[in-house]
Amino acid sequence: MSNPFEGLRPALEVMAREGEILPATGQAIEDLMRPDQEEGYDRVRLGLDSDTILDLVIEAPNRELYIDTPAITRDEKHYFRYFLDGSARTFYLGNVVEGERQTPIHVAQIGVASVVRDERGRMKVARAEHKFVLLLNKSELSFGQAVEDAIVAAGPRYEFVDLKEEDQQTDGVNAGKEPRSRAAHKANWRMRVLEGDIARTLSRGPDEWLVLDGGLGSEYVKDWPEGKDYLGVVKSSWKELKFCVKGGRVKQTINTYQLLAGLKTGQRTIAFGLRDGALATWYVRIRGPEHLEFPMMGVLRVELPNPSREAVPSDLINEISGALVAERQATPHGKDVRWHAHLYAIYLAEQAVKNGFVSTEVLKVGMRWPTRIAMA
Repeated sequence: MSNPFEGLRPALEVMAREGEILPATGQAIEDLMRPDQEEGYDRVRLGLDSDTILDLVIEAPNRELYIDTPAITRDEKHYFRYFLDGSARTFYLGNVVEGERQTPIHVAQIGVASVVRDERGRMKVARAEHKFVLLLNKSELSFGQAVEDAIVAAGPRYEFVDLKEEDQQTDGVNAGKEPRSRAAHKANWRMRVLEGDIARTLSRGPDEWLVLDGGLGSEYVKDWPEGKDYLGVVKSSWKELKFCVKGGRVKQTINTYQLLAGLKTGQRTIAFGLRDGALATWYVRIRGPEHLEFPMMGVLRVELPNPSREAVPSDLINEISGALVAERQATPHGKDVRWHAHLYAIYLAEQAVKNGFVSTEVLKVGMRWPTRIAMA
């Protein structure tokens, strides 16, 4: 087996030759993000703070808070054909020191896969792509540009990321401001960018909907404005949202817990507008709350692009919700702790990504620091 990290070795040689390397014990240590980080990303993508109250009802003609949405199976209407997910794994390699300056060095594996479902329900990978990413603070090294040039020369499978560059996600997360933890968040952002690139290139026919894992964020609203038959589903939603709803003759403000307490299986909530109506969002309960550990489990938050900013037809939201309820019939129970709100097709896309990653053992062998003798 050839070394999959061979394209990174010239960059490592530049750092080993020009600076002093303080390697990580055991050659590479995986950087892990906190378990609730998905909720943190959801908050950033929403572009809201804890004081924001969602009061824009973005659907018509419905004005009920809860709406029954019976399952719509693919025999009735095959709504969702493509499902897309991505993953990122980041490893700390050590620090490179030059005089009084230094930077941590990280390498990440990022991957994105889309699966497609045919009329008989059979799934196959439509497209998958994996990349290796080297991350460091370029401005801290006089030879930072030489490191980047070495990565660029290695080809499209490899990427260089400057840890100090800002992006739409990392800088909105508190942990993203710390030098060591920032790398994992930057890699996750690069994965999001790759997701968008692949989503745009899928050859979808009319009415072949694409389901993306996670919230859409401004990158889909601003950079992909057509809003053509795709949506995002959020398994780990930010819990601090507040909503202005009609209670009798007066309006009242309720929080997410209050909103979802009355949501029954096979129901959705009314849809609210995000980003001045450019996105419609609502909740769908696909399981529970009976027999689940927590009342918030079994709920998806859906984001639908709405470039016109006009009211979205309630019938369309009902159909989308019913199709999502039907997706609960196959579940990755026992395979994923988020099974209660996980769509099986998204789970398959996730597995397609992870199956394309090289193991930690291979990474540790392939990413050995070059010695000065070997470079001589």
